[in-house]
Amino acid sequence: MLNRISLRQMEYFLAAAKYGSIAIASSHIHISAPSISAAIAHMETELGIQLFIRHPSKGMTLTPVGTQVMQECEHLLERASKLYDIASDSSEAMQGVLRVGCFQSLAPMIAPEVIYGFKRAFSKIDLQVVEGDQHELMTKLHNAEIDIAITYDLQLTEDVQFEVLCQLPPHVLVSELHPLAEQTAVTLAELAPQPMVLLDLPLSRDYFMSLFTQVGVEPHIVARSRSEDVVRSLVTNGIGYTLFNVRPKSKQSLDGKRFTRLRLSGTHRPMLLGLATYAPAKQPRLAQVFMQRCRAYISDQYIPGMSAASYFDPHLNPGSEDAGAA
Repeated sequence: MLNRISLRQMEYFLAAAKYGSIAIASSHIHISAPSISAAIAHMETELGIQLFIRHPSKGMTLTPVGTQVMQECEHLLERASKLYDIASDSSEAMQGVLRVGCFQSLAPMIAPEVIYGFKRAFSKIDLQVVEGDQHELMTKLHNAEIDIAITYDLQLTEDVQFEVLCQLPPHVLVSELHPLAEQTAVTLAELAPQPMVLLDLPLSRDYFMSLFTQVGVEPHIVARSRSEDVVRSLVTNGIGYTLFNVRPKSKQSLDGKRFTRLRLSGTHRPMLLGLATYAPAKQPRLAQVFMQRCRAYISDQYIPGMSAASYFDPHLNPGSEDAGAA
């Protein structure tokens, strides 16, 4: 029954109860007296009770049942107010929960400055960071377990909205003692007979293999790992070369040995790094502000923790075809 009584009608009723007069309530809440009278009459009709006793020339007082209704209306309006507080926290104020997913190979470079830097800027937010491969991130996005993902444009469904922030073209990593280390660029045909260490992550693996397929050659894979650090260590220890898109500024593997980056000659589809959101879900204000931060911190000219892609791709930086590795 109460679903036919609006919150506004309750407010008018409470004003009349507070001031003991429709005329006085009207002057205080700036609502016409007929509107307040109509709200009270509607409530009395809906509830089948008398809320006020009218005293000619002396205003009106609540009936005993009217007093009970007043208390319940106060409680309902207080609870309704909390709903607006929750909405304000999640859509306007810089507080609340922000759940960010990040592709695991990007996290060491992107997370400290972009994601956790956002937490430092807005200390009241509850930041939750999830690292994973593309399948894991997309599953969590669809299940509303994360609000946004910083990831690649890999196998995105139609209900995922993707905003490109920068390009990450593929490049080659070799040990500084590798026979190809003195070259500034190398082709896939030159690489194919050489021992290769493959970054064996879902979708990433398919992307790297597709580069060879497109030029009609097959790589000679001698080792695989899901860990970027393991792959770099295998490379610096002479096990083979590898292909990467991410470009950490460091040129050492975890065991302290050095590698060299080479430009991959030819035209190859770059990985696109950007922001993935679930299109049917409206992004709260907090997520929108975080996305603005990502746009300001990630571009082809600057990527936190990485050498810029333009240093390695002449299509992004004309005249730098023979630029050395950063």
